[in-house]
Amino acid sequence: MSDSIVVPQRRSLYPPIEPYNNGILKVSDTHTLYWEQSGNPDGHPVLFLHGGPGGGTSPNNRRFFDPEFYRIVLFDQRGAGKSTPHACLEENTTWDLVNDIEKLREHLKIPEWQVFGGSWGSTLALTYSQSHPDKVTGLVLRGIFLIRKKEIDWFYEGGAAAIYPDAWEEFRDLIPENERGSLVDAYHKRLNSDDLETQYAAARAWTKWEMMTAHLLPNDGNIQKAEDDKFSLAFARIENHYFVNKAFFTSDSYLLENIDKIRHIKTTIVQGRYDVVCPMMSAWDLHKAWPEADLKIVGDAGHSANEPGIAAELVVANEKMKAFVG
Repeated sequence: MSDSIVVPQRRSLYPPIEPYNNGILKVSDTHTLYWEQSGNPDGHPVLFLHGGPGGGTSPNNRRFFDPEFYRIVLFDQRGAGKSTPHACLEENTTWDLVNDIEKLREHLKIPEWQVFGGSWGSTLALTYSQSHPDKVTGLVLRGIFLIRKKEIDWFYEGGAAAIYPDAWEEFRDLIPENERGSLVDAYHKRLNSDDLETQYAAARAWTKWEMMTAHLLPNDGNIQKAEDDKFSLAFARIENHYFVNKAFFTSDSYLLENIDKIRHIKTTIVQGRYDVVCPMMSAWDLHKAWPEADLKIVGDAGHSANEPGIAAELVVANEKMKAFVG
């Protein structure tokens, strides 16, 4: 009889659940954060970090985790979702968010937790882990985003236009030709305009570009999010703010340069082969810098965590983590 642990290979999302409690945490004179907990109050804590930045959480995010094993913590980052003030850029930096995570952990009296994040959530998960490696029991990362110049240029300055020229022209054409030297800067100007309708128009275009490219096969429900002005404004303004400021990092490859701080943490990376938003070069660069992390390439997927192949691998990663942390 083998002594090895046999992990059941569940690949489907767990059924929808409701939080058992939630609240508002004041983290500065300006900002309050919405948080919630679901699953098992006595289970292993896991923190879900949403994308964007500015995307906010949704009920479906709870379903990646076994609710009998995990104490599932979700929160909306500064300016996003139900956190206030909405779409606010003041006191909104990567380091503010790292500090917020620690404030939330202490508020919930959690000694340490597993961290799960995709897209910008992977950026924040890496940053938090490198800042507080003793507080992280394991990492599950998806759609790796390291906020390097070549990644921003790829998606917002014309690279991805080679694959989505139809969607790209709509994004590009909001900006006059004489301002197209940097679309990120041109959108920054409009997203911070004194005219609210100018902000909304830019936010809708920015959000639609990302939503139209986030799935291997078009997802109409996702694309329609761009028509929600409240969602789009937070999503576009906060994303753009972070990109203009290079995530407030001190160097272009900051996260890769600090891998040694987290090399010991059990980690799974899930990456769609055809991810246009956060192309696989970043997951590959992370894997090369950190071969101890387990890289799962999903051959029939793009960017979204809700694509079948990616969702399945994320569930598997969490199931395997149960054996490791349990």
